[in-house]
Amino acid sequence: MIKKSKVKGTDQVKVTFSLPLDNPHGAATVVGSFNDWDPTANKMTKRANNTYSTAVTLPAGQRYTFRYYAEDGSWFNDDQADGYEANEHGEQNCILET
Repeated sequence: MIKKSKVKGTDQVKVTFSLPLDNPHGAATVVGSFNDWDPTANKMTKRANNTYSTAVTLPAGQRYTFRYYAEDGSWFNDDQADGYEANEHGEQNCILET
């Protein structure tokens, strides 16, 4: 799930990425153009509400690409992304619009 909320008094958007604890990939990191595709930058944390989640604050009105990177080394997408586009690995990246 992707939740976007405007940061009051700024031109920023807080984007929260969350996955259910029982998702087949387990814990993951969010990797994308907003963090230079760094798999250590936005690790999802287990929460009391039975999810894994992480949040990033980004400039409003921008377009980013991202994917999830699982602990087992696999990549997967979010079915609630704003769209998808082909990447150089023959797969699809998620699109996030703020």
